[in-house]
Amino acid sequence: MRIVIDLKRDATPDVVLNQLWRHTPAQTSFPANMLAIRSGRPETLTLRDFIEAFIRFREEVITRRSKFELLKARERAHILLGLVVAVTNLDEVVKLIRSSASPADAREKLLAREWASDQIRQYIMLVEAVEPQAKSEKYKLSEAQVKAILELRLHRLTALGRDEIGNELQGLAESIGELLEILANRARLYEVMREEFDEVEAEFATPRLSELAAAVDGIEDEDLIEREDMVVTVTMTGYIKRTPLSIFREQKRGGKGRAGMATKEEDAVTNLFITSTHNPVLFFSNLGRVYRMKVWRLPEGGPNTKGRPMVNLLPLAEGETISTVLPLPEDETEWGGLHIMFATANGTVRRNSMAAFTNIPSNGKIAMRFGAGTAEETESEGDDSEEQADPTDRLIAVELLTEEDNVLLATRHGKAIRFKATDVREFQSRTSTGVRGIRLQPGDEVISMSILHRVGTTQEEREAYLRFAPWKGEKEGECALPAERLAEMAEKEQFILTVTENGYGKRSSAYEYRRTNRGGQGITNIDTSERNGCVVASFPAHQGEALMLVTDQGKMIRTTVGDIRVMGRNTQGVTIFRVAEQEHVVSVAKIEESEEEDIELEHGEEIAPEEGATVEESELDKPADPQVEE
Repeated sequence: MRIVIDLKRDATPDVVLNQLWRHTPAQTSFPANMLAIRSGRPETLTLRDFIEAFIRFREEVITRRSKFELLKARERAHILLGLVVAVTNLDEVVKLIRSSASPADAREKLLAREWASDQIRQYIMLVEAVEPQAKSEKYKLSEAQVKAILELRLHRLTALGRDEIGNELQGLAESIGELLEILANRARLYEVMREEFDEVEAEFATPRLSELAAAVDGIEDEDLIEREDMVVTVTMTGYIKRTPLSIFREQKRGGKGRAGMATKEEDAVTNLFITSTHNPVLFFSNLGRVYRMKVWRLPEGGPNTKGRPMVNLLPLAEGETISTVLPLPEDETEWGGLHIMFATANGTVRRNSMAAFTNIPSNGKIAMRFGAGTAEETESEGDDSEEQADPTDRLIAVELLTEEDNVLLATRHGKAIRFKATDVREFQSRTSTGVRGIRLQPGDEVISMSILHRVGTTQEEREAYLRFAPWKGEKEGECALPAERLAEMAEKEQFILTVTENGYGKRSSAYEYRRTNRGGQGITNIDTSERNGCVVASFPAHQGEALMLVTDQGKMIRTTVGDIRVMGRNTQGVTIFRVAEQEHVVSVAKIEESEEEDIELEHGEEIAPEEGATVEESELDKPADPQVEE
């Protein structure tokens, strides 16, 4: 019988075969009762003990059989010795029998007669253990030999018959010699044992239809997966897939690229990263739970497939959504050097070592507990006391960072705060609520968390740079910074993109966000006037990225970050998405784009700042540390 199984394109043959071995009778384990009686006592034996006991049993069988065959051979050889004597002295034996009055008289005369033993002396030593004879020149017959002589048929007295008797005696002598060697030599006994095993195998063995092998229970599916670089893509609506990196061929500069994922019209790729099939990926949900999955378990698809929704891959509860997808190194020993920062809508932050997330069960585990009760503010702004749990709180963002990085929290009402990662002590517990990252005003909430790299500048350098930055339009006077320092700061400059619900937004230099202590009210991120509305997104963005904006009425616009003007921090921004009345932007995401696309607005209008919008440099606030900010 031959079974053929057709697999889907994204299936891994080795994994499917491993599952067949594990969950079907295609591979079966047969238990054995290892209890046996040895030396009269019941014992639980190992496989080695069983083999040793069987070998000792076969040794005993061969020994007893050899002794039995030796006894029979000597008995027959003893009879043949008498026949040889009779045939050798045939005339005298016949004369003695004919002169006897009866068979009994003939028997007595044969027993009393002594015969020459020259022709049988070489055989006497082999059979003397049965009928011991004196080592003399004369040989006396025994009762058994005399009986055999009297019963001898006449045809055995011919030359042919005499040869048969001699040949049989010689063969018995050789057999007796072999049996004596088996009994005296243990090595020869084991040779006989092996020969018998070979004979049994040759006669009874049949080709094995099944295979005896180590159980595959100890083989994980991951061991069957080849290490391969994968491109993992995540969409705005929660679809995910992996595609081999080798599929994406290298193109020269100026190429048109190729599609990386097929999405619905209202969907777009929001996250893309390259990792290995054996690397783990953590999924953090808005309810504070974390799930773990290896990359090879993600659905594999070509560049033109859209993947599968994450809700079908993870045991998410009702109303639970994935807010952050975080790839990690394969070697978990490296996780101890990484830190992870959590941020909630109520302004709470917590920093943990990644070592706390090495063991995650298949149904996930708690990454941040929101508990029960009402969140209350602590009296001291800079203390490390934990915030009280709030069941209405939710997880906003999770990011990897180092102790040299800065954290930027942005709120819905246009506030932002920047502080050092080390301002948040490292927590050992996963279930703690964390500490206050920003003090929120009533009705306000945190909408995003960003990780900014520390550059190492002073207040004077930032002020001088912002007046003569490359993106600055009008520049008055001479720059106090050397050209090399100006170029260095421009190369390391980061920009914060902020978008409001009424479709306005701007980019601002990260140098404008001074670093303060954790737990303060923050500084202005964008002017949340009646025209702008509340903030819906705020995150770092660079020139080559694209944006996807979605409204509550299902409308979308796709634009590039480079089309959004760089402006001061405390400004209103420019039009990005012209929304209708009672329509608001609800989601903004960075997407991957292979080439620049033209963005068409209504009536052919261009993106430009609204009349009365402030586009000049904002007044710089004094930092907490005037010498070093980042």
